[in-house]
Formats: sequence, structure tokens, C-alpha cells
Amino acid sequence: MNTKWLPTLAVASVLFVPALTGAAPEDRQLPERKQTTLGLYVTAAQAYEKWKTTPDKVTLIDVRTPEEYAFVGHPEMAWNVPFAFVTYQRKNGKTEYGPKMNLDFVAEIKQVAGPADTVLLMCRSGDRSAKAVNMLAAAGFKNVYTITDGFEGDKVKDAGSVFNGKRMRNGWKNSAPWVYDIDPERIILEEYQSKQTQ
Repeated sequence: MNTKWLPTLAVASVLFVPALTGAAPEDRQLPERKQTTLGLYVTAAQAYEKWKTTPDKVTLIDVRTPEEYAFVGHPEMAWNVPFAFVTYQRKNGKTEYGPKMNLDFVAEIKQVAGPADTVLLMCRSGDRSAKAVNMLAAAGFKNVYTITDGFEGDKVKDAGSVFNGKRMRNGWKNSAPWVYDIDPERIILEEYQSKQTQ
């Protein structure tokens, strides 16, 4: 057996094992858009384990739009407090849409979690949740983690795969239980929409 490649294989396996085992986000470089001022990060798999260990001390909040929460799915225990809403309007024969910030985001979060509580924030892929963490940190929250791979996860980057470009690499939907069922008590929405349209 040719053993001259063994050291190279050993180094390669050490470098690639974290990517395959769901290592902590701090073990790999996060894109700037997923970084937060608090520097508290978990993957979806780690977030689920953290919640399972102490469900009475950890609050999971899904900051995606109500449409994403309802139609794409969500963790059963997650509150839905949208960071922003999607607005639609028709102008000159064209449909325009875009985000509209939830002006009551921090106030609504304070209804389900306090500034000293452990809070896990999740969006689709980790970008909005990072922005939401920064907003909560500015409001005095200290223990807010962003789930870096979000609900849907990161995109598959393999041109030979039928899943290329699809969010199927990690994320809550690929690593922890989730549902489509809606618990109306866990959605903070009605007041938002009436305030947002004024």
C-alpha cells in the first residue's frame, strides 16, 4: 500500500469533518451579512438541541414573514414575530413588491422574551436573523443567538446535482422536526398588519 498520501488525507479529513458534522458556526468563517454584534451563533441542529435541553429557558423566534412561516413550515415551538413584511402593489401594469420593516419588532419580541432571556432567532438562511439580533442587542438584549443556517439552510453548490441552487444543505427543515400546523397563540401578526398599513 502506498502510504505517502496518508498525511495529506489526514489533514484533508480534519479540514472537512466540521462541514460534514455540523460543527459550530464559530469554527468556520461566517459571511459578514450573517455576523452579529453579540457574536452568538448556533446552527439549526445545535439550536434544536439547546431548546430540547431546557425548553422552559430558551425561546425560539422565527422572524420570517407570516407567509413563509405558514406555507414553508416552521418549528412547532417557534413564535412568529416578523422582522419585516412583504408588500405588494400594482403600478402601471407591473407588480412591485418589497420588504416593509416591522416598526414594532422589538416591542413585540418583548411580549415573549425579556432582555436577559436566552433567545434563538431564525429566518430563511441566517441574514435577517442576524439583523434582528443586532436590533435586539441595541435595545438591551444580551443572550440572543442567530441560527446561521436558518429554516431552509444554505444552497447546494454542485452543478451535477438536481438540487443545485436549492436550500437543502443544512437548516432546520433538514435537521430538526417541523410542522405546517399553525398555533394562533404563537403568531404575533394582527396588530402588526393594522399598524403597518396606516
